[in-house]
Amino acid sequence: MMSNHKRRSARRSLLAFALMFGLSLALGVVINLANPYEAAASPASDRAVSAQAPGYAGSESCRDCHENILNVWKGTRHSQAFSSPIFQRDWAAEQSDVTCLECHTTGYDPATGKYTEEGIGCEVCHGSFQPGHPETAMPVKPDAELCARCHKQTTDEWRASIHSGAGIVCEDCHNPHSQTPKAETITALCTNCHKERGDSFTHSSHANAGLECSNCHMYTSPRTSSPIKGLVPTGHTFSVGSDACIGCHQDTVHTRDEIIKLSGEVQQLSQVDTATLQQKLDEQEQHIATLEARSSVRLYTGLAQGAIIGLMTGGAAAWVVSRGVRLVEVEEDEK
Repeated sequence: MMSNHKRRSARRSLLAFALMFGLSLALGVVINLANPYEAAASPASDRAVSAQAPGYAGSESCRDCHENILNVWKGTRHSQAFSSPIFQRDWAAEQSDVTCLECHTTGYDPATGKYTEEGIGCEVCHGSFQPGHPETAMPVKPDAELCARCHKQTTDEWRASIHSGAGIVCEDCHNPHSQTPKAETITALCTNCHKERGDSFTHSSHANAGLECSNCHMYTSPRTSSPIKGLVPTGHTFSVGSDACIGCHQDTVHTRDEIIKLSGEVQQLSQVDTATLQQKLDEQEQHIATLEARSSVRLYTGLAQGAIIGLMTGGAAAWVVSRGVRLVEVEEDEK
């Protein structure tokens, strides 16, 4: 009896031990998995703003003096460089590559993975806040080197352009705060300098069709796939290649010789005297009328000749047949 009791107690003790051991093991695994994610998450995915980042105050600190500019900036791509759904999608595809944050956050520190602000804020271009500001100025050097830190491909295209050689920099065309052209339209922006271009046939005809300068001079082939790390051609060489023409004139780009030929014929016709053309037209109409009359005469003549020949041949055939019938009758009577 005592032996059975001891065995039951031993089984219960073993069961209790196994239950507590299993719960403790499961809890330890959960805590061990949760803590590293909380304490040692990838710097790229840690969105906690580092308020203690040295020298950076954040764009909102500029509001007291620059509220209008700040409100304009809030609706731009710079402001939404981090929160943009497109960036978030591509960043996830890149497995949250930390190097992306250098161009999509403000005050990013590669050593810690921390940043001061999501998006491209005031201090990316103006530099970190100066304690003596506004007495201490925070100027921006107006050259492409500042933009090239993020827009490398675009600035490389610009360096190969005539604009670069003429000293036309980014801020001459782009408003840095609103990121819009410094004119109501692209064409209005270009004609600030290129006033004589509208005199040529190519420029005037395309303008009359509603095209802007950028439709040809900044043409880029439509993308069929997502950009690699956000790098895409932007047409800042401003040169016009055959791909720009083919983009609109797919049906006529290979008929250039025929167009030139037809254009030459039109030019020759424009030099002909209209009176001469009218005289030729009258002569052609008279010739057509004569041919139609002759055609009618030949038709009636043919009908008449056919009728005469038909009567003759028909009569002969009838006579032959009737003669044969009579011969047969005579022979039958004699028999």
